[in-house]
Amino acid sequence: MSGHSKWANIKHRKSKSDAQKGQVFTKLGREIQLAVRSGGPDPDVNSRLKDLIAKARGSNMPGDSIQRSIRKAAGSEDNEQIEEITYEGYGPAGIALMIRAMTDNRNRTAGDVRHMLDKYGGNLGTTGCVSFLFHEKGVILASREDSPGDGDESAAMMDALEAGAEDFDASEDLFEIYTPPQDFYVVREALEKKGYAIADSSIRMVPITWVRVEDPEVREKMEKMLEVLEEHDDIQEVFHNWET
Repeated sequence: MSGHSKWANIKHRKSKSDAQKGQVFTKLGREIQLAVRSGGPDPDVNSRLKDLIAKARGSNMPGDSIQRSIRKAAGSEDNEQIEEITYEGYGPAGIALMIRAMTDNRNRTAGDVRHMLDKYGGNLGTTGCVSFLFHEKGVILASREDSPGDGDESAAMMDALEAGAEDFDASEDLFEIYTPPQDFYVVREALEKKGYAIADSSIRMVPITWVRVEDPEVREKMEKMLEVLEEHDDIQEVFHNWET
């Protein structure tokens, strides 16, 4: 099952603004609020909320800020109405883009996304125009160095398959485990119980096919496009099928 590293292609570049904690905390707060509204305020029964709290703590988000986001979504404080929207479109050279946003003003966000795509040689498309080029998958990244079995790839693959994973890959530093979305939490919990140190995990869109770009000018435009998209306050994640 092991082949070229999928994660090397689908991982998101850390934009310069990731160092700006205020923006990171704002995005995490919105994620937490949406998780509470969909699954309730108790992390013991809301796996998505439990994940986000751990992620927020890992990003050094203050505990009172985390609790404030939970209270807002639970209705104990006045709060803005945030909705989750996925925009579909194209980058230069026909690269497929799926842009997950959380916003309190969909008209503003749609206009901003359209402008950013147009500026760098892309365009905003209609719903469904590129989603067929992606599969929704659970993606679990486990530290190879800190895994049981001294980082043995074969043993890790067997553990992943026994836990319910459907695909496995390995890089120098990570084991990359892919699951159906509905099995994501079960597989991750099973691996954690076996002693695997989870470096990152989430449900995301994984490309079915890839677009290779040789032209350096087009590559530069795509790099800049991804950077400005990921720096936007309303945009949580950007998925694409550019083979970097």
